[in-house]
Amino acid sequence: MALSKSDKRRRIQLRVRKKIKGTAALPRLSVFRSNKSIYCQLIDDVNGKTLAAARSTGSGNKSEQAKATGKALAEKAKAANISEVVFDRSGYLYHGRIKALAEGAREGGLSF
Repeated sequence: MALSKSDKRRRIQLRVRKKIKGTAALPRLSVFRSNKSIYCQLIDDVNGKTLAAARSTGSGNKSEQAKATGKALAEKAKAANISEVVFDRSGYLYHGRIKALAEGAREGGLSF
């Protein structure tokens, strides 16, 4: 029996999260992509806390919104004295909106 697209993504998520753990000093940048929006957050897995979060709003195409979301998250991270993160693409391909968000976060000053 073949797995559905969401089941495949869930398997990839679990496989990656076995290896990647976010800490207060080096949080995990987690991404969720819906059909309309893109969401990202900086997570401290040790304490189970979200340190900063952002979601797409505004006008423009979805890739432009994703890039702006990455920049907004980077600004919030700077305010929280966070400069380095571990990127967790949550099973999505590093292409399109996910790539645009990552580039926006890098332009905003985050390194990963």
